[in-house]
Amino acid sequence: MPGNVVDASALAAVIFDETGAEPVIAMVQGALHAPTLLRYELASVCTSKIRQNPGRAVEIHGHHRLLDQLRISLHEPDWAALPTLAVSHSLSAYDAAYLQLAVKLGAPLITLDAKLAKAYDTLAGGSSARR
Repeated sequence: MPGNVVDASALAAVIFDETGAEPVIAMVQGALHAPTLLRYELASVCTSKIRQNPGRAVEIHGHHRLLDQLRISLHEPDWAALPTLAVSHSLSAYDAAYLQLAVKLGAPLITLDAKLAKAYDTLAGGSSARR
């Protein structure tokens, strides 16, 4: 097995020490993979957290820097196919990129997003790794 595809919802729970982090950590087996947009999404989460809690900006930045310590293989999506996949599963293009990669690699998808997990279960014919 090539490892797991991890989405921003699951990884944000881990690096920002949110509810749901422990089950995500328990699900990871092997290498981690994600589309290149993962870094943008996590930077956006960091930005939102700083705006909501400006007095904790240093701490939040510290959590965000944990991403640099993780070994995650980043992959470019098939841009031409992405909109069709997103529309066919009623997903954002962002979520469709994770779905596309998981199917391409034949890897379990770790997500905290129920809609994305359902699309994965439907398309991959299996059960996504989610809580």
